[in-house]
Amino acid sequence: MGITKTEIFTERQNKISALAKAFAHPARVAILQHLFTIESCICGDLVDEIGLAQPTISQHLKELKNLGLIKGNVEGTSVCYCIDKERWSEMKQIVNEFLNQDITSVDCC
Repeated sequence: MGITKTEIFTERQNKISALAKAFAHPARVAILQHLFTIESCICGDLVDEIGLAQPTISQHLKELKNLGLIKGNVEGTSVCYCIDKERWSEMKQIVNEFLNQDITSVDCC
């Protein structure tokens, strides 16, 4: 597999790409939807809720946390996760700006 050469792209392009990665797997979408549905932190086991193995859930949580979309706090022997509201708002703004671009050319293909 080739190197992505992220340094040749703008900071904005790299951010959009990283945020899009959050939606690149249905398990991450399901985790985010569940966190929004419960409107609080979840300290329990997402395995029953999502239906995937614990290591798989952990990998997806790690990815979402690395992207900054969720926060995790250690409470006793478990980690509680919730949506990072500030980062989510930032992500919405960036993605909306990108998706709200209009095609100005009428002569295409």
